[in-house]
Amino acid sequence: MQVIDILEHYKKYFRWTFFFVPLILVFFSACGELSQKNRQKVNQALKDSLTSTTDSWNLTMNLIENGQRKIQLHGKYAATYNTKKKKETRISGPVAIQIYDSTNAIKTWVHSDSAIYHSKTSEFELFGDVRVRTRDGRHLQSEYLDWNQGSNKISTPRFVIITTPTDSIAGTGFTGTSDLSSYKIKKPSGRVTL
Repeated sequence: MQVIDILEHYKKYFRWTFFFVPLILVFFSACGELSQKNRQKVNQALKDSLTSTTDSWNLTMNLIENGQRKIQLHGKYAATYNTKKKKETRISGPVAIQIYDSTNAIKTWVHSDSAIYHSKTSEFELFGDVRVRTRDGRHLQSEYLDWNQGSNKISTPRFVIITTPTDSIAGTGFTGTSDLSSYKIKKPSGRVTL
């Protein structure tokens, strides 16, 4: 009788043990090794999510093509982000860029508050108080400018002012060359001196 009373006291613990032991076994068996297919999926997900970052202060960046300097860029701070899908450098300013011609003379100066360089497409995005000045006296001002270095084309969907030695024109929506020798403005307005 005394043994039954003792077992009766622990009866509720036995019930819980019989309930949780199978759950614990299922849980630990699920934590076993991954199949080869699942391991490959996990590794691919990890590769896609990996990002490398590089920081630089007082940056001077030269872009060289066929042994000749094409661009020199100066900025206060730059952070380069590399992933499988994108590679970009975010530059805090002021940002100053010089564009060189084939004789290694500066043909265009560009200034902005900040910039992003997309190395896969050789494209710059310039932000805030963007100013372009050419050696023949042409000037451009805007708040945003997209510059494709490979095709030497610049564009902006925003308001732009272009000043030359003989006239000035303003408008919204611009495409042209980086030396401002040819361009189109979608919605122009301006003044011409004859």
